[in-house]
Amino acid sequence: MIYTVAVAADPADLLRQHGIQVTAQRLAVLRAVAGQPHITADLAAEVVRAEIGAISLQSVYDALSVLVAEGLIRRIQPAGSPARFEDRVGDNHHHLICRICGRLVDVDCAAGSTPCLSTVDDKGYEIDEAEVAYWGRCPDCQADAAAPSRTDSSTRQRRRRRQNPTA
Repeated sequence: MIYTVAVAADPADLLRQHGIQVTAQRLAVLRAVAGQPHITADLAAEVVRAEIGAISLQSVYDALSVLVAEGLIRRIQPAGSPARFEDRVGDNHHHLICRICGRLVDVDCAAGSTPCLSTVDDKGYEIDEAEVAYWGRCPDCQADAAAPSRTDSSTRQRRRRRQNPTA
């Protein structure tokens, strides 16, 4: 699997190359997103706090917004879920989302680099991006459903951990 990772050897240089003021908060947010694909803003705030100390959730949202606007990270918002952020940008990949536990994983486009940007009728739009989300049940949730009487508290805890791996 080949894809572009926004976080270079020196994230500070990456920010400077995009005309973004380098701050400890932005660097920590960028590292949090790079360290945990599909991270939520709340979880990013926890990771950043563990790294640099106090930071407000609003500051994390502000940093995420700047990084998204400059194309260094991508914002994904599956229906019924909080926004997620990833540093896999500049390629043509999609997402698989579990309806049960909310787990979100990357999947490459089956047909190549830009087939999703071609429509039968573009209605005059210049299409530059397509978002595809595949919904279903992850292998763990399928196994949980197949096993008799596994909806005990330990199964529910495992599902929550898959949604929030640091819990």
